[in-house]
Amino acid sequence: MLAVLVIARLLLAAVFAVSGVAKMADRAGSRKAVVDFGLPAFLGPPVALLLPLFELACVAALIPASLAWWGAAGLLAMLVAFTAAISVNLALGRRPDCHCFGQLHSGGIGWKTLVRNGALLSLAAFVMWQGPRQADANALAWLGGLDRFEAAVLCFAALAAAQVWFSVHVLRQNGRLMLRMEALEGKLGSSAEAPPAGLVVNSAAPAFSLQALDGGSVTLEMLREKAKPILLVFGEPACSLCNALLPDVAQWQREYADRLLIVPISRGTAEENRAKIAKLELRSMLLQKDRETAQAYLVTGSPTAVLLREGLIASSLAEGADAIRSLVGRATLPPPVKKGDPVPSLKLADLTGKTMDLATVRGSRTLLLFWSPACGFCQQMLAEVKDWERHRAPGAPDLLVISGGSFESNQQQGFRSRVLLDPNFGAGEVFGAGGTPSAVLLDEDGRVASEVSVGAQEVFVLAGKISAGNGGIRPVSR
Repeated sequence: MLAVLVIARLLLAAVFAVSGVAKMADRAGSRKAVVDFGLPAFLGPPVALLLPLFELACVAALIPASLAWWGAAGLLAMLVAFTAAISVNLALGRRPDCHCFGQLHSGGIGWKTLVRNGALLSLAAFVMWQGPRQADANALAWLGGLDRFEAAVLCFAALAAAQVWFSVHVLRQNGRLMLRMEALEGKLGSSAEAPPAGLVVNSAAPAFSLQALDGGSVTLEMLREKAKPILLVFGEPACSLCNALLPDVAQWQREYADRLLIVPISRGTAEENRAKIAKLELRSMLLQKDRETAQAYLVTGSPTAVLLREGLIASSLAEGADAIRSLVGRATLPPPVKKGDPVPSLKLADLTGKTMDLATVRGSRTLLLFWSPACGFCQQMLAEVKDWERHRAPGAPDLLVISGGSFESNQQQGFRSRVLLDPNFGAGEVFGAGGTPSAVLLDEDGRVASEVSVGAQEVFVLAGKISAGNGGIRPVSR
């Protein structure tokens, strides 16, 4: 039993010596990991400093037999806290990097992390189970009381820590060299952007067979038979953000039933999920056994969605509620229109929060002005647009602004006319507007009455503020 006890102390000391030294050598990464796990940002620096110091103190206590119980107790308490934090994050659908060994190794948490923690917990509990030994009266007396084996363990731990420290500093030096190389590549225009999250667009969508709430099985091929684009929305049962998004998912299912098949995918039992969605009238929910389908689609957090068309990946992963709303907006856009076509149904919110359907714009000629507060060309013509609003000539069209950007930035523009918010530029895509500023004219019957005009001069011609004659541009009299 003594040999097993010494081996357990040796393994714990080696693992946490490496962990503590590696964290000390990469304080910035440790601070980020602390915040990613959910602690307030102001706790990042002190925790990133104290945690590796605590680990190394426990390692030092594990070497002498007289202090081994206390070292194991400290590691056991720390591992319990780590395991609880990992479990909470996994339950919320989050997989932050654990940064357990600094720059030597860092990866997203998962069930393997819990298994590793469980093994270390068992070792620490075993050392504690052997019971505390009476400490020497002199706090330093244990150094002289070490037997040959314990002295060898202490030397091994010191050499291992030194080796880790040296390796980490070599890695950091290499990292600095890589950063300089990347900066040089950026200046030469050869740096590459990070690839989008998820599977490659236009690659084959992984097949699946999942349990429906009624007990049957649903496959990807069965969903494809409905001949509509498919939006898979991945969530977790205990994820508060996922549950908050479910009412929107139910509304999208009703509102876009004719153009998009929205399929929420979760976990857990059919009974608990059925009770959760009963009041929402949510349909077509499918259940994974674990996270096998999410992993096949490279989903690492929740809520996350991906769009499929004809069995192919049609979008990168939309991670988070806002990104999913944006993806739904793009996926449900009506087909592009051209001159002479009726204006399609497209619902956008204005600055008061009210929703307007562009298909209801009738009764008078209307100029749709595609705008962005962040567009420098838009800002150059802003004063003239506002002057035209105030002094429109008789018979001039009404103005309806369709703008990107935030509520606050659009409110600051000061338009008298109604402004509809289109953060994804979906309406611009439908009407063929390639950028801002641009405009298109609608007639009294709600049909597209012009081609798209691009640039301030062409927009003002379309608005009737100026006209193009043989000699160039001239103002229109009021």
